[in-house]
Amino acid sequence: MFLGNEEKVYILDKTEGNAAQIDGHPAWGAAWDVNAHTAQTMEILTNTFCASGMHLPNGSYATFGGNSAIGPLGSTGDVGSGSYDTTYEDYDGRKSIRILNPCTSAQDMSSAQCQWYDNATVLSMQKMRWYSAAEALGDGSIALIGGFVSGGYINRNTPNTDPEYEGGAAEPTYEFFPSKGAATVMNFMITTSGLNSYAHTYLMPSGNMLIQANISTILWNPDTNVETPLPGMPGGVARVYPASGAVAMLPLTPANNYTPTVIFCGGSDMPDEYWGNYSYPNYNTWTYPASKDCQRLTPEPTDGSSPVYVSDDDMLEGRTMGQFIILPDGTLLVVNGGTNGTAGYAQATGQTALYGEMPYGESLASGPVGTPAIYNPNMPAGSRWSNAGLSNTNIARLYHSSALLMPDASVMIAGSNPNIDVNLTTIFPTTYTAEIFYPPYFSASTRPTFSGAPQTLSYGGSSFDLNVPSTAYSGSGNAAAANTTVVLLRGGFTTHAMNMGQRYLQLNNTYTVNSNNSITLHVAQVPPNPNILTPGPALMFVVINGIPSNGTMVIVGNGQVGPQPTQAATVLPASSQNSAASGSGSGSSSSSSSASGGTHTGTIVGAVIGAIAVIGILGALFGIFVARRRRAASRQHPAAAYAMRATGNGYGGGASRGGATNDQARHSDSSAFVPLQQDNSSTAWNASSTNLHSPYRDTYGREGADYDPYSPDGGVQHSNGQQS
Repeated sequence: MFLGNEEKVYILDKTEGNAAQIDGHPAWGAAWDVNAHTAQTMEILTNTFCASGMHLPNGSYATFGGNSAIGPLGSTGDVGSGSYDTTYEDYDGRKSIRILNPCTSAQDMSSAQCQWYDNATVLSMQKMRWYSAAEALGDGSIALIGGFVSGGYINRNTPNTDPEYEGGAAEPTYEFFPSKGAATVMNFMITTSGLNSYAHTYLMPSGNMLIQANISTILWNPDTNVETPLPGMPGGVARVYPASGAVAMLPLTPANNYTPTVIFCGGSDMPDEYWGNYSYPNYNTWTYPASKDCQRLTPEPTDGSSPVYVSDDDMLEGRTMGQFIILPDGTLLVVNGGTNGTAGYAQATGQTALYGEMPYGESLASGPVGTPAIYNPNMPAGSRWSNAGLSNTNIARLYHSSALLMPDASVMIAGSNPNIDVNLTTIFPTTYTAEIFYPPYFSASTRPTFSGAPQTLSYGGSSFDLNVPSTAYSGSGNAAAANTTVVLLRGGFTTHAMNMGQRYLQLNNTYTVNSNNSITLHVAQVPPNPNILTPGPALMFVVINGIPSNGTMVIVGNGQVGPQPTQAATVLPASSQNSAASGSGSGSSSSSSSASGGTHTGTIVGAVIGAIAVIGILGALFGIFVARRRRAASRQHPAAAYAMRATGNGYGGGASRGGATNDQARHSDSSAFVPLQQDNSSTAWNASSTNLHSPYRDTYGREGADYDPYSPDGGVQHSNGQQS
């Protein structure tokens, strides 16, 4: 998944037997409307199974690679040795580059401009890549690293006599999009043979890139292909797929001088021989406990010291496939995963000769973790993790789960399918139900709003002003202003328990507390180094006392691939206080008309703090309705904005200014599961009368003719309509 704009989440699946159909074949692409809580299928030609993805400087997104064409039960496509399958009608996606320009509800979603561009005969990579890494560079280009050629559990044969190419099954090279020359071998992809799928990659301020795979770590120069070894992962804990630890870059702030630190949590310390090979693991992985170990690494220390892993607080439980989502208050949410095993699926292991001997179907993990946890990097060591008051979900989120920060600062959670094809009856089935997690700051009764957000930000240059009305906070204006931060958050391209490109950057700011009790924030541009935050889209939040506004999408940089213009770092005016100012925020609903965007969370019944709400069923047979063509652009969820309060900062807040103190304790332990109902129940179909497999009467052709997914005769969409 990825957030295309403030209105649309784009979803990709592997090609499989989904009930949702498009043009007479199973759909494996969709757009989720954030406001209407509806999904519409999208046509994709090639198999996106285990692709990578990244933003582009203009706000578009690209996905790279995938699997060969497959048919039912994972069978190789029946045309051209996997080039196409006549049942699922998918093409080989291993070299594909797919481009999407996100559209809003005001645009015709059926137009070519709003659809995926997916034509490998015109636009493709040089090499076949499945489970490759993707990382944006300071010029907006994207490095594509490694991958499988034809898939498997881990990227090696046994015995491992050819760690470079594995007899043609491994791809040890890197290349760039747009291309910068021929694909070149990266030695690190050879030395980490086996456990190097979806390598963890983070661009550093120097332009070098942190890469972690297997239990090894390097800094890599994308210009020269020079590798600088860093210390290995302590304890032999693997974090990459299929160990699948939770990994993220901690918030970049003025306080840490925008120096990147990466945190690695969970995964697996299984011995090397347990991992097996392309076919399956040698061990019954579901019996092996996942790691709870956490390590921090600052790859480019600014004090002249050498990089070193530093042990951090253990997670509250071991997790494989746990996923970090950075929240606007600077804390990190971890969701999903299992307490035992690894990602992936198989029909056997080295210890089970037959599929029937596997107790969890094809899943290689067990013990789903339903309770989220929050990590506060600013708390003292020993007290950084908490799950107090956070609800438990009963939906297993294992292999192929995803999570993504939404514009209203909630978190969308979807997916899970540790099966070779759709399987609705196994112990960990194909899961179409999506959920929203509401972090603790939803306990506040007043939510900040702001106006004046620019559409674009530059690297250095003149400051800009944001206006915060008096209704956006309560209490002392000076205290509120001193505890206000302006942050940019990029949720990234999320797949397989990782968010490629996820970043949090706090913009420097000062303030003026005005006589009318409003607050003017004087905000710096992005630091004049595009390597710190690469050009492209991001959500801007104003956070007061740890309570975030709604996010507004902005573009960082000039919107083009190439060297980014830079100016001198922004010089800000001094802060100005007003001891008489006070906010008038209360428990009333916040405004939905400010530049920060409206609040669209649906009907929230009862307490929502730390709760998970079911919002829809994606691609299943239940709660189906027909979407109408050209919905009004102004359509929004009918529920009132949820109330928030500014007393307290949820769980951990922003930096303190002007002598004000931050309250770093959570202020609520309430929790609830809350179903969000269909906006218009009259449009919900009775599942007993629904036939998704009836022929479509549209004129859409696989080569790109106009298609109307909204017409009553086709383009079926899916929503909840009933509680899960």
